[in-house]
Amino acid sequence: MHYDKKLLQILTLFFSVLFFSQLHKKDTLRGEFIYSLKAKLNTLTPDYKHEEFFSLQIGDKHAFFASIQSLKRDSVFQALPIKTLENGAKLLSSKGVSVPKTKFSFTIIQSNENIQYFNLVGMSILTYKEPLIKNWKLSNDTKMINTINCKKAEITFKGRNWIAWYSPEIPLPYGPYKFSGLPGLIIKITDDKKEYDFELVKSVSNSALKGRLININENRYNNAFETTRPKFEKALKDANSNLIGVLQSSETTIIQGKEMIRQRQKEREENKKYENPIELKED
Repeated sequence: MHYDKKLLQILTLFFSVLFFSQLHKKDTLRGEFIYSLKAKLNTLTPDYKHEEFFSLQIGDKHAFFASIQSLKRDSVFQALPIKTLENGAKLLSSKGVSVPKTKFSFTIIQSNENIQYFNLVGMSILTYKEPLIKNWKLSNDTKMINTINCKKAEITFKGRNWIAWYSPEIPLPYGPYKFSGLPGLIIKITDDKKEYDFELVKSVSNSALKGRLININENRYNNAFETTRPKFEKALKDANSNLIGVLQSSETTIIQGKEMIRQRQKEREENKKYENPIELKED
């Protein structure tokens, strides 16, 4: 338990650099939608579905998608007091603080030009761009979902076959995760194996949106290092397999717990072969 708290303090030092100041994208909020994701994340537990909620904030030119737990975590880190150590180093004090947990720490920004993915890798925010999804197969099938009239569309994306239900009554060409480009907001999208299921569960009324701006912290995507998807995956793998090196590169002295970190890295590598990611292949 002592080690876990110590490691959390070390890791929060990283986040203090990235998430310390609260900044806002100066973009008018045109729509705010909450999606529920139910997903089978591990093949060892096929009967268990992880559930997490996401925010889709749509502005004048961009739409921002991120886990609500991840956004809450940002707020927690911003509120933590800063402790100055004897050597002058600054450390966030997380004693007695419950830090929200998330399986999805990324931020995705959709626009009319591309899809851009951001995530923390080691000490840096990395980003890569992907083209818009354009090869949707539209259908005349209709369905009512939570009192919303929807139309059907299908797509094969990153190794999964997806069925989407979108609403032309909500003329916003966005949706959860990287899915966009339909003539209406995506209300529900599920892969044909039913391993990943996004569904709209809440929206903010137009009257409540007046005067509001996008409130995704800019430090989640500003000053990110742009790379390619393959290079991003390699950097993530390298960082996960060398957490001790990442900590030492930040001039953090690890007094205890090196063996515990190595053991957890070994367990993570062992469990990785049972992961069931949302993207099964690159193309």
